[in-house]
Amino acid sequence: MSTAPPPSAAARPPDAEQPALGGRAYLGLVGLGAAIGIPAALLAALFLAFVHELEDWLWDDLPDALGHASPPWYLVVGLPLAGAALVAGARLLLPGDGGHRPLLGLATIPTPVKHAPGVALAAIGTLGFGAVLGPEAPVIALGSAVGMAFAGFAKLPARPAAVVSNAGSFSAVSALFGGPLVAGVLLVEAGAGAGLTSLTAVLLPGFVAAAVGYLIFIGFGSWGGLDAPGLQIPHLPEFSGTHLDGLPVAIVVGLLGALTVAAVRAVGHRVEDETARRGMVPLLLAGGLAVGLLALLADALGADSQDVLFSGQTSLGTIVHEQSTKVLLVVVVAKFLAYGVSLGCGFRGGPIFPACFLGVALASFAVAWFDVSPTLAIAVGTAAGMAAQTRLLVSPILFSALLVGSAGHDAISATVIAGATAWLASTALDRRAASAASADAAPVGAAPTRTAG
Repeated sequence: MSTAPPPSAAARPPDAEQPALGGRAYLGLVGLGAAIGIPAALLAALFLAFVHELEDWLWDDLPDALGHASPPWYLVVGLPLAGAALVAGARLLLPGDGGHRPLLGLATIPTPVKHAPGVALAAIGTLGFGAVLGPEAPVIALGSAVGMAFAGFAKLPARPAAVVSNAGSFSAVSALFGGPLVAGVLLVEAGAGAGLTSLTAVLLPGFVAAAVGYLIFIGFGSWGGLDAPGLQIPHLPEFSGTHLDGLPVAIVVGLLGALTVAAVRAVGHRVEDETARRGMVPLLLAGGLAVGLLALLADALGADSQDVLFSGQTSLGTIVHEQSTKVLLVVVVAKFLAYGVSLGCGFRGGPIFPACFLGVALASFAVAWFDVSPTLAIAVGTAAGMAAQTRLLVSPILFSALLVGSAGHDAISATVIAGATAWLASTALDRRAASAASADAAPVGAAPTRTAG
C-alpha cells in the first residue's frame, strides 16, 4: 500500500516557472479567457444536466416503471455494476484512461481535446450509476479541454495554452462551487501549494472566465440562465450568537474527519494495489458490485441506500436531521467503505463531495446526541471533510460558509476551527506516513534518521 502523502490538489502547469506574461499578449489571454468562459460553462451545464437526468431516470423513473416506490434490490446492486462496465469500456476504448485517478486528488493539468469523450463517458458511468465520487474532477477536465481547443485554434505556445486551459477549468467548475469565488480560491490555493510563481498573472484569465461562465449559469437581466442548482442548502435553522458547544464540536469533528479521510484513502490504496494482480476490468466490476452490496446492506439495516450511493452532495441537508444513532453509524460505515472502494477500484470522478458528506455525517452525531444546531454541523463537517481530503484550508472554509448561507453566519468561527484542526491533523498524518515509508525503505542495518519535529 502506498504511504506517500497525497499530491497537491492541483498539478503545476507547463512552463510555470517562466517569467510572467505581460503587455498586449497578456491582455489578449485575459480576453480569450472571457471568451472561453461561455462555451466551457455551456459544456459543464450540459454534462451536469445529463448526469442529473440520467440519475432521475435510473433511480426514480425506472423503479416506478417496474412497480416499485424505491429502487429494488436488483437495481441497487446492478446499476453500480453496470456503471463499472461503462467506465471499463471508456477506459479501454477511448484515449485518456477516462481521466486522472481520484486518489491523486484534483488536477488542473491541461486535458487534451481527444481525451474529453473518455472523461465524459467514464464520469457518466461513475456518477449516474451510483459510485461514491463527485463531479468536480470531470467538470474541471472538460473545461480544460475547451480551453485546449481554443489554444490549439489560436496556435498558442505551451505556457499561454496552459493558462487558457486553466481558464476553461475555472469557468466549468464555478457552477459546482457557487460561482467564481470558491472555484477561484480553490485553484489559487492549490496553485500556491504547488509553488507557482506569478500566480496572479497565471490565474487572472481563469477568474475572468469563471465570472463570465457563471453568468451563463445564473443569467442576467430578464434571462434566467441555465437554471443551475443553488449551492446554499435551503431551510436551515438560523445559528445565531456564540455557543460554547461550537468549539469542542469543531475540534472533535476536525480530528475525526482527518482520521476518517486518511483511513478512506488507505482503503483506496489497498484496493488500487490489487489492479496489478486482478486486472483493471475485473477489479472495476468487483468494485461496482461491492458498492451496490454495501448500499443494499445499509438499506436492510434501516438506512437509505441512496445516502450510501453517489457523492452525497444532495444528501447533506437530510443526513444532518437523522436522529437515530444506529442509522447514522450504518451510513457512516457503509459510505466509508463504498467511498474507499470507489477511489481505488478504477471509477473516475472527484474526491471532495464524499469527504464533505462523511464530515457532516460525523457532525450529525452531535446533533442527535447533544441537540447541536444542524446548521453548525453542516458548516464544521463540510470544512473538516474538504480540508482533510484536499489538504487546503481557505477554500473549505469559504465553501462551508456559502453552503449554510446567512443562516450560518455566526458559525464561521467554529468552521475555521474545524477546517484548521482537520488540516493540521491531516498534515501530521502525512508526515508520519512519509517518515514510516522512509524507514521502511532504509537499507537493513542502517542507522535511523532523526527528523525535526
